[in-house]
Amino acid sequence: MKKPFERPLIKKIRAGMPSKFGMSVQTDPVTHIENTSVADIVKQYGSPVFVISEKSIRETFREAKRAFETRYPKVQFAWSYKTNYLDSVCRIFHQEGSWAEVVSGFEYEKAVKNNVPGSQIIFNGPGKSDEEIITAIENDSFIHIDHFDELYTIISLTKRIGKKAKVAIRVNMDTGIYPMWDRFGFNYENGEAWDAINRIMMDGNLELVGLHTHIGTYILSTDAYRIAMSKLADLAYRTDKKHNKAVKYIDIGGGFASKNTLKGAYYQGRDVVPGFDEYAEAITSALVNSEINPSKLPMLILETGRALIDEAGYLIGTVLANKRLADGRRSTITDTGVNMLFTSFWYDHELHPAKPTSDHLEETTIYGPLCMNIDVVRNAIAFPLLKKGDNFVIKRVGAYNMTQWMQFITYRPKIVLIDQKNKLHVIRESENLQTVAGLENLPDHLL
Repeated sequence: MKKPFERPLIKKIRAGMPSKFGMSVQTDPVTHIENTSVADIVKQYGSPVFVISEKSIRETFREAKRAFETRYPKVQFAWSYKTNYLDSVCRIFHQEGSWAEVVSGFEYEKAVKNNVPGSQIIFNGPGKSDEEIITAIENDSFIHIDHFDELYTIISLTKRIGKKAKVAIRVNMDTGIYPMWDRFGFNYENGEAWDAINRIMMDGNLELVGLHTHIGTYILSTDAYRIAMSKLADLAYRTDKKHNKAVKYIDIGGGFASKNTLKGAYYQGRDVVPGFDEYAEAITSALVNSEINPSKLPMLILETGRALIDEAGYLIGTVLANKRLADGRRSTITDTGVNMLFTSFWYDHELHPAKPTSDHLEETTIYGPLCMNIDVVRNAIAFPLLKKGDNFVIKRVGAYNMTQWMQFITYRPKIVLIDQKNKLHVIRESENLQTVAGLENLPDHLL
């Protein structure tokens, strides 16, 4: 009998081979998260499961705060709710002294529920409803105006309710970053921002308290922040000179990069991302060296999200199967899909086995469990062979995954907080049929 043909396969042998930088290649296991065994977490809470480290959150926040407060006398952080609006996470940041920065009525309600005073809520975003604006005015919150239609709406609403609004304008500008984020706010270069300031100053029902920008996301150039702060400081100086009005704060927004690696990047994120000291040096230097009178220096507000929370988040998963693709490449199917790991579309996430493995690595595609071809956690990663039932850990998933995840095909999993005493707390339960279908209604003829 003629033997069946098997296509020949050439595989790279990675054991002991150096990386493209001449460094040793190995995948260290992550057996514990904050002294808590990964195996014990899975045994108690199942797989997949998100884990958040309270210690990491507090240490990272304090590092960022120190970087800015040692360089500038008046600094205030405002936690970006859209980055991770789990109540437990928000309250940790509020305990550390953060205000709340929100971009919707939903997030505003969460901030109020988390006992944040209205006077410590910054309301951003282009889509505020009349009712939400009125609530913010009545609570003495800071409303960041995004466009002229919103400006005219606020003027009308203040006349209706008979109360002054505390407002700032969001400014977009050319800082050398491409693409330029000009969708939000008033443009600096074409004079829109200055026009908006003058219109606000002419209206007796509006109090201009601040200036705000958010130049983009995952910004690796600290010089872009220097340019942005210089332009906002120029607007503040001109406002004081023309209207004899010193703005109370300048909000530089967020956008600081975490140590994740962007898809397509040549270098690892941890090797190229600026530290908080570098961001702080660029921002505060531009402000203190501006034309603003030193006796009238505004408060510096930061809406840092990603860089404060990414490092604190982990996703523990389990291997479901291994198989060879048609071209001979190895693939691993896991229980962690893109429905719960939205940032896998942006990052080459760092994966680690949860126990010691062989040093032999093979290029592997990591898939999730969804019946969709786009469910790819890593397109290609040098990874050891994990067997069915083995656990692994995905690092730096604290930002956006727990707000942008979606209920699709599978239930979303539990989220566990490890507190500073290494005690575990379930801060969000996993979904079930009731939580997913509970809002549905059946017409009588389908009962």
